[in-house]
Parts: sequence; C-alpha cells; structure tokens
Amino acid sequence: MNITKTELQEILLRCQATTSGPWKSYVEGRDHTSGSSFIQTAGNDIELTGASINDQDFIASAKQDIPRLISVIANLKGWVL
Repeated sequence: MNITKTELQEILLRCQATTSGPWKSYVEGRDHTSGSSFIQTAGNDIELTGASINDQDFIASAKQDIPRLISVIANLKGWVL
C-alpha cells in the first residue's frame, strides 16, 4: 500500500481540525470510580455511546499517535508537510 503526499496532508489537516490535545481516555471503574467514561481534551470532554473501552482508548490515543506517524512517514519519504 502506498500513500501520496496529498493524502498524508489531508489526514494531518483532519487531525489538526479536532479539539486541542492531548486527549486522555478515562474509563469508569478503571481510571475513576464515579461518573461516566469519557475522553478528556483541552476543550469539552467527549462522551461516546456504543463504544467499547478499547474503542475509546484508541480514539483518545489517535489524537497523539496520528501526528507522530505522519511525521515518521513524511521523514521517510523526504517530504516537508
């Protein structure tokens, strides 16, 4: 599978358009004892319906992981984004 510079830039722009980070997943019973599970952001917290704990952890981590992965890919390709 290959990716173009334009596709990589579009992914980065979508990530940058989200609420500021870092994002952290808080799961009731694992990370705190009352309230609901949520993703903490620099803005409003995100509460998901129908997501598993793994889904929530993945979504929260993606905010930090995607820019790192994009940076590695861009460096390997010799691209400046």
